[in-house]
Amino acid sequence: MIQSGSTEKRSVWFRVLSDDQIAEINRAAFEVMSKVGFNVLHDGARKMFKQAGALVRGENVKVPEHVVAGCLQTAPKGWTIYDREGKRAMEIEGRKSYYGTSTASPRTKDALTGEIHPTRVADIAIGAKVADALENIDWVMPMGSVQDVPPTVADLHEFEAVVSNTTKPIVFLGYTPRGAELAFEMAAEVAGGLDNLQQRPFIVFYPEPISPLVWPADVVDRLFVAADLSLPQIQGPTVQFGATGPVTLAGAVVQGTAEALMCLVMAQLRRPGCPFGLGCDFSIFDMAAGLLSMASPEMSLALAAQAEVAQSFGLPTWGLAGSTDSKVIDAQAGIESTFSILAQGLAGLNLIHDVGYMDNGMACSTAQLVLGNESIGMAKRFIRGIEVNRESLAREVIKKVGPGGHYLDQDHTYDHFRSELWRPDLLTRSAYDEWQNAGAKDMASRIQEKLEEIIKNHQAPSLPDNTLAALSKIKKKGEKELLAG
Repeated sequence: MIQSGSTEKRSVWFRVLSDDQIAEINRAAFEVMSKVGFNVLHDGARKMFKQAGALVRGENVKVPEHVVAGCLQTAPKGWTIYDREGKRAMEIEGRKSYYGTSTASPRTKDALTGEIHPTRVADIAIGAKVADALENIDWVMPMGSVQDVPPTVADLHEFEAVVSNTTKPIVFLGYTPRGAELAFEMAAEVAGGLDNLQQRPFIVFYPEPISPLVWPADVVDRLFVAADLSLPQIQGPTVQFGATGPVTLAGAVVQGTAEALMCLVMAQLRRPGCPFGLGCDFSIFDMAAGLLSMASPEMSLALAAQAEVAQSFGLPTWGLAGSTDSKVIDAQAGIESTFSILAQGLAGLNLIHDVGYMDNGMACSTAQLVLGNESIGMAKRFIRGIEVNRESLAREVIKKVGPGGHYLDQDHTYDHFRSELWRPDLLTRSAYDEWQNAGAKDMASRIQEKLEEIIKNHQAPSLPDNTLAALSKIKKKGEKELLAG
């Protein structure tokens, strides 16, 4: 029995693996690292691994378990991420979940017309603006990979467009090592200097190796850029079941765990103690369609499993949710995105990205982002669970109202209904006649109305003029340098 003076707070969550299964996956991952190894296409990294005790033969690097164990000891078990204004925003630890946008697609579903077109810098700015306005989107990535500037300078344009249109934390890919350096230079300018950025980071870096088991030189260099600055990063190798990884979920998680641990080891050998999370993205390769799916139940299962593996090491985790393979805002888009949003929240993943993906990950959509925001709100309320304490048990008000009464005029109701009861923004609960008289709008129409209202009226606080000028200067300097090379 819960005593009247005690409080019990417990989130709703699940597990997909037992402790024994996690141990088996970890053992298999360590075996992949020590016996299969990785192709590391970076001379300096191979020398670093050899000095640390790894077996290096040509481009292949095999990492013994004791080296991995040492690096797990130096990696921080959590970190704090701030917003653009230096305010504490996210504690990346334990089972705390934060949702962010989609990224890196070559195409965009236009926010106003709905047409699919190559992603433009203007689309990145709009995506950041919309994300800034949505209460359940916790952090922002550039929504797309811009096609209207040369690829060598795309990351400069993308970072400037995002940081100018949101105060929320940013997760950033960086396409080249020098581009990453310049993006961090821009971030330092916004933060008021590199020291300030390192003390209150508002950016998390996200370079991606290639599955299966390959580290290109430029990916290693990008990892080193963030590690040298001791800025948080999390790598996300993408394992496609049956294509770039085993078709069995357990096998895919083993490979993904090995790849993620290799990322961590590389960062810790470069700079012990630098903040680093353990993550891996999964998708299903649909054998009939010949396309990857970003919304399968198997994807959510594998992501939950790899989160549990990362949690067994006490490390921050990374995953994805909120995507749909649908091409339009319809029932499929709602079902697929909501399922993964709830699943990853229940799994306790920390940084959950890709809210807003449509069309098998080929297009970013702010309309899908708005839909995801609604689903996240519902999921967060469910995951928060039920608080049981003296006040919430409501003994006194039950006694006061008694048999046959009602609670509408009770202070207890007034004091708690806002915090206890989630209120939808887009889902309709009105009577049929009221809904019909209001225009009989379906979900897609309500989403579009909200989206247009945000674009018209929302504006994140502007950066100071001198900061904007400095960002422009860095961008122009970078363009001149990178385009010349």
